[in-house]
Amino acid sequence: MIDLTLVVLAAGNSSRFELEAKKQWLRIDDEPLWLYVTKRLGSYYDFKNIIVIGHTDELNYMKNFSDDYDFVAGGSTRQESMSNGLQNVTTQYVMVTDVARCCVPKSVIDDLISHYKYADVIVPALSATDTVVYKDTTINREDVKLIQTPQLSNTAMLKQALETTIEFTDDSSAIKNIGGTIHYIDGSRESEKLTFGKEIENISCLKAPSLDTFVGYGIDIHQFEDNKPMVLGGVKIDSPYGFKAHSDGDVLIHSIIDALLGAAGAGDIGEFFPDTDQKYKDADSKLLLKDIVKFISNVGYKIVNVDFTIIAQKPKINPHKDIIRSTISQLLGIPKQKVNIKATTAEKMGFIGREEGVAVQSVANLKYYDWTKN
Repeated sequence: MIDLTLVVLAAGNSSRFELEAKKQWLRIDDEPLWLYVTKRLGSYYDFKNIIVIGHTDELNYMKNFSDDYDFVAGGSTRQESMSNGLQNVTTQYVMVTDVARCCVPKSVIDDLISHYKYADVIVPALSATDTVVYKDTTINREDVKLIQTPQLSNTAMLKQALETTIEFTDDSSAIKNIGGTIHYIDGSRESEKLTFGKEIENISCLKAPSLDTFVGYGIDIHQFEDNKPMVLGGVKIDSPYGFKAHSDGDVLIHSIIDALLGAAGAGDIGEFFPDTDQKYKDADSKLLLKDIVKFISNVGYKIVNVDFTIIAQKPKINPHKDIIRSTISQLLGIPKQKVNIKATTAEKMGFIGREEGVAVQSVANLKYYDWTKN
């Protein structure tokens, strides 16, 4: 047994990925890909510690999935993410992998560990089997290696290697740059990297997402404020008063945001847009909803439908129902018939009945993005 930490890089923006969700959040049955890969590799060896590097916008959400790992915020590049993760590594050796290597077999992990004394970094690599042309010149394919991850490094050496402004695409390149030694082992065709999306057809260990549906409930209440524009469901309504709030006070959109976050198990609106942050002072709630819709898509969900009830003595809702419905449909990116709006009064009871404010209750349904249909 060697003193070894596993670092899983899952903080990327999936900028080259052609599917709708970010690759690290594709669901494998009921698990996001980053968790599936981490569990799979974690079962191959008794690592002293396992660190998952996540995107700053998704890190808190990631933490909901497991108490077994340390979660660290990534940077704007792979190298920054690596450096952030290494600050938390205390073992003599570290194994770093990209979450895009979904199906690394146990034999590769075993070989990496059994060769740890051979060099500063141990690297799985494939030989080129096709003719190789570099800048219009055919070169000897025997001189070409296709480098894979995970790679096993001496931690101190890797930390030193990353203390540079030069950007490297893998650990071995950085270690070689400071004169470190490299030992290659046989890689595996099973360790194909998921980069653009179409490769997923050739990655055999991945199961289709489950067909579960997730229900979320949201409620928001705002009192009236004189001489403030009224915005409800993203629609400006002619009124001498609006809603008292840190943002524009769109009580309907706020309730939908909470319903969406509830269905995804992602907390509430205050965790994403705290009312103590001046950045959201008088914020347009339509923009907040767009951010949440993007988040929902990034982490692997599709919106099925929403249903909401507006409880108001005033203003009258019926004249605005259709435009509100159309606006919400556009904001959520779902057909208009999947947005249902209801309105009722409080029968003159309570603060709503006294015409002091409005409440909205919303229900949203989500399902996993089905990457098998692309």
